[in-house]
Amino acid sequence: MNLVFLGPPGAGKGTIAAIAKEKLGVPHISTGDLFRAAIKNETELGKQVKSILASGELVPDSVTVEMVRERFLDKDTKDGFILDGFPRTISQADSLADMKQIDHVVNFLLDREEIVKRLSGRRMCKSTGKIYHVLYNPPKVEGIDDETGEPLIQRDDDKEDAILNRLEVYDRQTAPLISYYKEKGMLRDIDAKGSPEAVLAQMLAAIGA
Repeated sequence: MNLVFLGPPGAGKGTIAAIAKEKLGVPHISTGDLFRAAIKNETELGKQVKSILASGELVPDSVTVEMVRERFLDKDTKDGFILDGFPRTISQADSLADMKQIDHVVNFLLDREEIVKRLSGRRMCKSTGKIYHVLYNPPKVEGIDDETGEPLIQRDDDKEDAILNRLEVYDRQTAPLISYYKEKGMLRDIDAKGSPEAVLAQMLAAIGA
């Protein structure tokens, strides 16, 4: 089953995708993870996108499309995938349609106040990428990773100014995808306020899985 996850930053797409991939037996393809890996490995692409992500802006379509195209060459995508963070624009959606047939587009709905609370509270272990939350999933010792003992960091794109900028960018560039996929009869709206288990159950019912 080929799925696209839509929704604003902080709506829980990555969390649900991480659980759903096990349930459905398909890989979770996150462009955010692809970008962060490129930045960590200091590839040419990584150097390009580092400052863009920090400001909350979007990476150019051509770069993102090529990255996803290469990911589809891996054998684990042959039975399906969950795309998280792609497409973000109508242009990217058109490019995706040329590459793959999409079965369902799951649209996670969450209000702005909750989004800011979720994202601004995230903390990350720099060496492992493990994510905590000061309210919902705190480390055992405040500000310290449970496993490595390293100090946790707040990513630049999880600071409030960057969050608000990301939401404006989302509304301007990505929200039109909702109409795009609704017109094609592929959109499945999901209330993202509940627990991950409740949201997953909603999603599985919506896609008939």
